[in-house]
Amino acid sequence: MQQQDEKDRIFVADDGVRLHYDVYAARGAEEGPRAAVQVSHGVGEHAGRYSALGEHLTAAGYTVYADDHRGHGRTGLEQWGGDHSRLGRLGPGGLRAAIRDLRGFTALIRDENPDLPLVLIGHSWGSLMAQMVLNRHSEDYDAAVLSGTAYRVVGSMNSGDLNKRHAHLGATGAEWLSRDPAVAQAFIDDPLTTLTPLQKLFGMADAARLLGRPARDLTRDLPLLIQVGSDDPLGGEASARKLERAYRVRSGLSDVTAIVYPGARHEVYNETNRAEVFADLTAWLDARFASRG
Repeated sequence: MQQQDEKDRIFVADDGVRLHYDVYAARGAEEGPRAAVQVSHGVGEHAGRYSALGEHLTAAGYTVYADDHRGHGRTGLEQWGGDHSRLGRLGPGGLRAAIRDLRGFTALIRDENPDLPLVLIGHSWGSLMAQMVLNRHSEDYDAAVLSGTAYRVVGSMNSGDLNKRHAHLGATGAEWLSRDPAVAQAFIDDPLTTLTPLQKLFGMADAARLLGRPARDLTRDLPLLIQVGSDDPLGGEASARKLERAYRVRSGLSDVTAIVYPGARHEVYNETNRAEVFADLTAWLDARFASRG
């Protein structure tokens, strides 16, 4: 069935954690949505930061689901009894539980949209979890998009101070996110975000679990799009090109596209050229998911 916009819906994880999520219904698609899209956000942020992406995709005929991962956003605030200082901490179950949640959210979207293709969009940490899920469950998706992502090996993924080379550009500590100063300021002003480093939030064991490579011979030959900025301190172009090659050679995917945006930083969907990035995304999706008319 076609959904209506619904903000702050709830689904309950296996261990009882209540995960908050939003639904953006496809617009102007009398024949029905082209596909459903699942958005998986990055560390220290939340689904609300993807409202512009959601609105853009719905205008192009896609229904979008975006959740606040455990420990994050509205989910985390409820999980931690309103303690903003603990946002970003995953709690019992850690990364493994967050990955189970991602798959549980996939199942919910499939149940509500049984006749639609499903696209997984992961950003940053969300893209790393997406890579891990695709390694074992690529058959659950019809396409995947990885933004602000990296090849998950030491030397190709920065585990240090992500703002180090941009720190001279401002005083927020979030200059690495985008060339648009308003993005950094909005992140700092947002009561549901944190700049606490991943290793401190997750602990060294879960941080190490994020390392890995695309699996050999994925179960499904699904289309894959990589969108990164050349000035992204998490990985950047060199890392993205390694990831692109790994999905072609190791995983056996036949439809892999990598787009590197010159000068762009980590959050390409919040960059000064965001209109170009959004247009590239929908053009790529539209070429693979035809209108249902």
